[in-house]
Amino acid sequence: MTATPAGPVAERETAAGSVAESVWSGDRLDLDAYLARTGYTGGLEPTAETLRGLHRAHTAAIPFENLEVALEREVRLDLDSVQRKLVTERRGGYCYEQNSLFAAVLERLGFVFTAHGARVRTAGPTLRPITHVLLRVVVDGAEWIADTGFGGPGTLEPVELRVGTPAWQGGWAFEVAEEAGGVRVLRSLGARGWSDLYAFAPSPLYPVDLVVLNHYTSTHPLSRFTGQAVVQRVTPQARYSLVRDELTVTRAGAADGAEERRKVPAGELPEVLESTFGLVLAAADTEWLGRLHDPAR
Repeated sequence: MTATPAGPVAERETAAGSVAESVWSGDRLDLDAYLARTGYTGGLEPTAETLRGLHRAHTAAIPFENLEVALEREVRLDLDSVQRKLVTERRGGYCYEQNSLFAAVLERLGFVFTAHGARVRTAGPTLRPITHVLLRVVVDGAEWIADTGFGGPGTLEPVELRVGTPAWQGGWAFEVAEEAGGVRVLRSLGARGWSDLYAFAPSPLYPVDLVVLNHYTSTHPLSRFTGQAVVQRVTPQARYSLVRDELTVTRAGAADGAEERRKVPAGELPEVLESTFGLVLAAADTEWLGRLHDPAR
């Protein structure tokens, strides 16, 4: 990658001179509340060990979900809104929310990193628009993909940007490939071999770019996140995915790639959201989601 990572603080030139300002609002982060939400109790020095611990704690505690989109509400990316939702209200979020929050944490702790936009490839090699965001962290002499917001197929902890070197995380394996133009590809190992998750280029993104991507993803009729609920969680042993009214469980190491699938009746939705994903919604919201996927109700 050729882009120079941004440090925790950027310099803004004003009439009064150079003024330090936070890029990802790390200066406004309630770090104690975040650590309590994720249950992380390790060191806070900007090291690879800290990065791994924070990442694993975040993905274990905060599920991937698009329920605000399904409920036809605005998804806000300012840190105050993201903290209120993911930390105080103990909800989840999708990539822009998750990685905006994680970026604020890394910035607050002094990590050096950049954000990058990615083209998702889980549906095959067809060229798709940039709709995902991840973080590239430089620490302890190595570069890492830190991505707390890819959902079910995603990583539990950072993946080192070392081409062709598999990284096992529980029962899941990932590797990085390289393509022309400095493009890097994150891949995962499944029952049928290696497959691409997403590809990203060296150009960095900034919070203002995420606002544009978020608007498309949360409002455009062609976005996979509009008109349906998507809730996902990954553990070292299994991946859980609720899309519309179908719950899918994929076990790590299943040689035949077998998945457990079942329909979730609207009346069971609150229990499934809480027991499987740790989410408690207002009764009116679960009623809305039930009607969304069962118009006869």
